[in-house]
Amino acid sequence: MGFKCQVLVCTFCLVMLLFLQETRAGIHSSNASRLNGRKKVSGCNLFQGRWVVDTSYPLYDSSSCPFIDDQFNCQKYGRRDNQYLKYSWQPDSCKIPRFNGADFLRRWRGKKIMFVGDSLSLNMWESLSCMIHAAVPKAKTTFYRRDSLSSVTFDGYGVTLYMYRTPYLVDIVRENVGNVLNLNSIGAGNAWKGMDMLIFNSWHWWVHTGRSQGWDYIRDGSALYKNMDRLTAFSKGLTTWGRWVDQNIDPSKTKVFFQGISPTHYQGKDWNQPKKSCSGEAVPLSGSTYPAGAPPAAAVVNKVLRSMKKPVYLLDITTLSQLRKDAHPSTYSHGSGTDCSHWCLPGLPDTWNQLLYAALIM
Repeated sequence: MGFKCQVLVCTFCLVMLLFLQETRAGIHSSNASRLNGRKKVSGCNLFQGRWVVDTSYPLYDSSSCPFIDDQFNCQKYGRRDNQYLKYSWQPDSCKIPRFNGADFLRRWRGKKIMFVGDSLSLNMWESLSCMIHAAVPKAKTTFYRRDSLSSVTFDGYGVTLYMYRTPYLVDIVRENVGNVLNLNSIGAGNAWKGMDMLIFNSWHWWVHTGRSQGWDYIRDGSALYKNMDRLTAFSKGLTTWGRWVDQNIDPSKTKVFFQGISPTHYQGKDWNQPKKSCSGEAVPLSGSTYPAGAPPAAAVVNKVLRSMKKPVYLLDITTLSQLRKDAHPSTYSHGSGTDCSHWCLPGLPDTWNQLLYAALIM
């Protein structure tokens, strides 16, 4: 009887062990599904909704944040209207939590977060730094700024926000013919390893031409091109980035996000006002759709993310940003011309970071 009891006990233990393993696997799978390139978190599409007037915004004042570049500091450079600061994003199917900088620091204590991309990544990095700083204004910070790598560390929490500047994600290398955009190479990737969170972005620079494009030729394998259809080139380069993520990222250690395509507002015909640009615009578009529809680059991003093996969460900020023709620096920045590409701080990128926060905790 003793032996039979032992067998029964062992059998019961084995069954319970298998049950617990399956339960844990299910929990792991559930958590992983939150970072799979889809738009929904806990059954809510965070990115389908509308802008509503909210007088509790902005979350910080530009004069009190030491991290804002002059190109984004619209208030400093003479923008007097402030209605563009008084909107919050309201998804159709749920309410999103208000950003809590102190909670963010507690959750990510001792962690390293890196934004990787172009000046729109810089826009978002500075925004998050300001949002956290506003929550703990007396916290000691270490601010390090260089061309390719910058960082803000909240010393008492051991949280570091990095910004790695690489507009194309893939490499520009020097060859005999000049600077070559290599669609198959990511030499900078070693700097991205060891992070607890990565937020990638690219597209803005792919459409630049002439002296502003930063390269003389494009390399695709052994073939060298003087030029290439930019969407095709972007697709090839982003596919190389996707392979890098699949080969180098452990999802149990690093959360990966892709910051969706940030729109421009140079052509008023895109919102049925052909004589307009972002200049002088003071209010968002109403509703939840943009007359011109999604930019073609957004389809490229979706296709690449669907083809990847490792989970990447798409911060699908394109449509909600298209509605914000009022939120650009326009002529209110340190520089010449009209900027309908970047965004004022405080401003729209704060919402991108609020949605990042929601995706992490919901």
